[in-house]
Amino acid sequence: MTENLRCAIVGTGAIAHSHARAIAAYPRAELVAVTDLSRASAETFAASYGGPVVYDDLETLLATEHPDVVHVCTPPGAHAAQTIAAFAAGAHVVVEKPPAPSLDELQEMTDAAAAADRRLAVVFQQRTGTAPAHVKRLLDSGALGRPLVAQCQTLWYRDAAYFAVPWRGKWETEGGGTTLGHAIHQLDLLAFLLGDWTRVEGRLWRLDRETQTEDVSTATVVFEGGVVAQVVSSTLSPREVSAIRIDTEKATITVDHLYGHGHDDWRITPAAHVDADESATWEITGPEERSDHIYLLRDVFDALRSGAPLPPTADAPARSIELVAAIYASADADGAVVTPADLAAHPTHRKSFASAVIDLRPDH
Repeated sequence: MTENLRCAIVGTGAIAHSHARAIAAYPRAELVAVTDLSRASAETFAASYGGPVVYDDLETLLATEHPDVVHVCTPPGAHAAQTIAAFAAGAHVVVEKPPAPSLDELQEMTDAAAAADRRLAVVFQQRTGTAPAHVKRLLDSGALGRPLVAQCQTLWYRDAAYFAVPWRGKWETEGGGTTLGHAIHQLDLLAFLLGDWTRVEGRLWRLDRETQTEDVSTATVVFEGGVVAQVVSSTLSPREVSAIRIDTEKATITVDHLYGHGHDDWRITPAAHVDADESATWEITGPEERSDHIYLLRDVFDALRSGAPLPPTADAPARSIELVAAIYASADADGAVVTPADLAAHPTHRKSFASAVIDLRPDH
């Protein structure tokens, strides 16, 4: 059992604050160092979280501090190199989504983790919380009958100023558009609940924003067991929502939220033929834990300190990114069906997710 975890954060943008708060909330962890391309940004960030040491680069930070855990909060294009450097220095890594801009780079990261006997935890915090854990138990046990059909919506709004950040909206630096950058959270939660996918048919659309990548995507995903899911992602939707609906033989499961969910955001509606006594056993009760970095990193830190495997809320780093890659590969093949076997033999979409986008903007 490791007594205390010395943590470092690479990249001090908006999402780094969630990591810093989670580190502060864990009694056996401390933030000892940060680094960012902008030293001024890193210094301002450090002043808000107890004054960890600010370094000009990751190499110096690793050589000087020897942290136990490195939190990678940079744009996706930098993740692989920074993660591999952290493993080489003997640190575990917690990396923000998407973990890498290609499946090959993610494989390099997981190989480096195995070679160093370190852990790679990916932040998909939508899996966390007591409500999704409860729903997953019901689905896995068969209590709700066979899942049949699902919907997955990530309808967000990002204006032109959002895409003015130099690395956004470009295949080479962001790795993809709204499918990879936004919808991956709900796709990850859907796959966490339903399991592995078997086929995908996808399309990418550019309807309004001045980007290289898609601002809308649509897809049909079939999961093992025959569940058919319709998926839509958008950065053009003024009334924002993140939503999943799963219809089973006995009930409809829904979660409607935006960037985080708790018990009140979930509903299990029984079919008319289900007895009230039976449906009462499905209720989400007990103390609430919301979907949040605090609970995700608590469980990751517990596993790192004890040497246990990573929790289900932080493992399977490739599952959702493979699903996104399949949507991109299908779009590149004019909406053709893509299976896991097809994706494994598709070098273009293992190396890069750059795909065919149907541009429907006026004058394009």
